[in-house]
Amino acid sequence: MGKQLNKVSAAGLVIALGIIYGDIGTSPLYVLNAIINGREISEKLILGALSCIIWTLTLQTTVKYVILTLKADNKGEGGIFSLYALVRRQRKWLVIPAMLGGAALLADGIITPPITVTSAIEGLRTISQFKGISQHTIVYIVVGIFAVFFFMQQFGTSAIGKMFGPIMFIWFATMALLGIAHVSDDAAIVKALNPYYAIDLLVNYPKGFWLLGAVFLCTTGAEALYSDLGHCGRGNIRVSWIYVKACLILNYLGQGAWLLANYDHVTVNEAVARQINNPFYAIMPDWFKIPGIIIATAAAIIASQALITGSFTLISEAMRLNLWPKLKVNYPTEEKGQAFIPGINTLLFIGCTGVVIFFQKSSNMEAAYGLAITLCMLSTSILFANYMVSRRTPSVLIYLYLAVYFTIEISFLIANLEKFPHGGFVTLVIGGGLFFVMYVWFRSRRIKNRYVEFVRLEHYLPMIQELSNDKSVPKYATHLVYMTSANNPKEIEHKIIYSILNKKPKRADIYWFVHVDVLDDPYTCEYIVDHIIPNDIIRIEFRLGFRVEQKINLMFRKVVEELVTNKEVNITSRYESLERNNVVGDFQFIVMEKYLSGDNELPFTEKLIMRVHFWLKDISLTEERGFGLDPSFVTVEKFPLIISPTPSIPLKRIFNEFEEEL
Repeated sequence: MGKQLNKVSAAGLVIALGIIYGDIGTSPLYVLNAIINGREISEKLILGALSCIIWTLTLQTTVKYVILTLKADNKGEGGIFSLYALVRRQRKWLVIPAMLGGAALLADGIITPPITVTSAIEGLRTISQFKGISQHTIVYIVVGIFAVFFFMQQFGTSAIGKMFGPIMFIWFATMALLGIAHVSDDAAIVKALNPYYAIDLLVNYPKGFWLLGAVFLCTTGAEALYSDLGHCGRGNIRVSWIYVKACLILNYLGQGAWLLANYDHVTVNEAVARQINNPFYAIMPDWFKIPGIIIATAAAIIASQALITGSFTLISEAMRLNLWPKLKVNYPTEEKGQAFIPGINTLLFIGCTGVVIFFQKSSNMEAAYGLAITLCMLSTSILFANYMVSRRTPSVLIYLYLAVYFTIEISFLIANLEKFPHGGFVTLVIGGGLFFVMYVWFRSRRIKNRYVEFVRLEHYLPMIQELSNDKSVPKYATHLVYMTSANNPKEIEHKIIYSILNKKPKRADIYWFVHVDVLDDPYTCEYIVDHIIPNDIIRIEFRLGFRVEQKINLMFRKVVEELVTNKEVNITSRYESLERNNVVGDFQFIVMEKYLSGDNELPFTEKLIMRVHFWLKDISLTEERGFGLDPSFVTVEKFPLIISPTPSIPLKRIFNEFEEEL
């Protein structure tokens, strides 16, 4: 696996360019624009800002993600939930940074497409024929692009994906050439490579520290480097990043040199901003502007696609790890990683169009951008520090890592908080809502598990066998299959025993108990069979990785076929007429569904969590659909979740006169 991860190939490098650099690769469209907005352009500002950008890309993206975090691969897979799966057994509270990071990444998936696509389309104003184009028209174009873009998701991206790499290669080459062409406008710009100018800006420039909020936009796509580790491989990411970083820095230097050469000591008010219209497009020659805008728009769409595909993967993992309600997942193509979640697609479409309509201009969106993703980066730092602990890294290095990256990321977070009243609240509201869903789903499961009663299966085996042989009870099914959450094969939920023996006695020839154990690695797909009573009571445990689709119906059928082939079980119907003709018996699945009993006395917070949980459950996928079961062979049994004993009721019997005489 290690060799495979580090293997570098030409095809792998092109795929890496297409999949993971869309977000960070489109940041030159708006970063310098955000920095100079409302400020006087000066050598101190431009050199300091560019130095901050270069060293942010070096420390945050190169050192933290490309060199360090990529080492934390989970059987070749990356991303915040893969990292959480590696360390979750160390400390229970690590689920909080994992959920925070996941929610922040999803919120980023809602704000990134609007800012990148709007910035690209606003480039039309740099062409003389379109100078008078209104902002409303730009909004309509962007919303139209999103409508087509999100509609196309259901068909998969395997065909378009092959074009992403070459387009992004052209995009980065274009940025590098544009930058090189303008570096000579003010050759002193290369001094920005010296970190002194970054420190000088933060310490001595008026409100210099708060510029970090705009600087941070240059590294917002860094998390994608790690999230797409499984698609591209560590070696391809590390090599391709050298090319990408060089192109980004050259373009930033070119923009800075052009600003110093043409607008030194000019304050960027609204009139000047309209004149400059965006340093990125300003450094393009007039003859290249139309193709340049087309390439920029294509790159922006690719950036959006990468984030949306990442959101689908993230939610799929969250569902397997029981951090998100079960949703319908489609697989448009056979290609690895190709998933489509209609519910999340709709949520992202509504979110993206809402952001465009609310903010209108990309310059307004910059205020909302970056605040949520700083929380994701902090969460990754916490989880990675715990990963280092698990790998017995010397304590000095762990504390050094935490000191450096907590200082950098908390500084970015504080600087980004200035954006809160100007639009930052939008991403925090979105991210907060997504975190609330994860927290409710996780916490409600903990509450339910506290009160699920498990009993020793061996105590009930004789009764189940007697029921199976009792011909006075009508046969419910030849094969009766229960989904159980008991991790211990010697235990079973009391509610299942109650369903078999008490609720309505369910006589069957063979009882099957099926348990799904979600593992901390991504792609394990194996099972264990325990013949509790041969040919009478059988337990199957599926051990599935957190990225494996839980198609229990198909998996169970395959297991039964293998058991029959090995002559471990006889599935022929035991009805006399059918048995003579070797007809396979019927299979009936029983799914137990909880509801909150009115007899419960819960603390207010837990009652609220459980009510939200059951509301989410009502609008999400049912248990049987979540396990991929065929509804025609499933019976759903509802049972009350009684979390506290029913209080004794002071009820007194009164005898009537006739009864008293007797």
